[in-house]
Amino acid sequence: MRLKLVLVAAVGGCLAGPAAAQMYDPNYPVCLEVYGGRLTPEYIDCSYTSLPQCQATASGRSATCSVNPFYKGPKKPPKQRGQRQRQSAN
Repeated sequence: MRLKLVLVAAVGGCLAGPAAAQMYDPNYPVCLEVYGGRLTPEYIDCSYTSLPQCQATASGRSATCSVNPFYKGPKKPPKQRGQRQRQSAN
């Protein structure tokens, strides 16, 4: 009986395809979630720089705007190290 169960689980694991992951773009702070039925997002578009911009796109559609949980923030320029001057020992 256990052998059949293990065999069925192994075959089921081999036949199951990989799950598609939703990509959140870490370069934009706001995402648009467009609903296509049963209250689950059909797709998520993270290409908005502000909530008002996203809300204007979502207006009149079954969509909501939310803050991107994977937003990295603006890119910061690398800090430049200042040069120190040696004081002469007189």
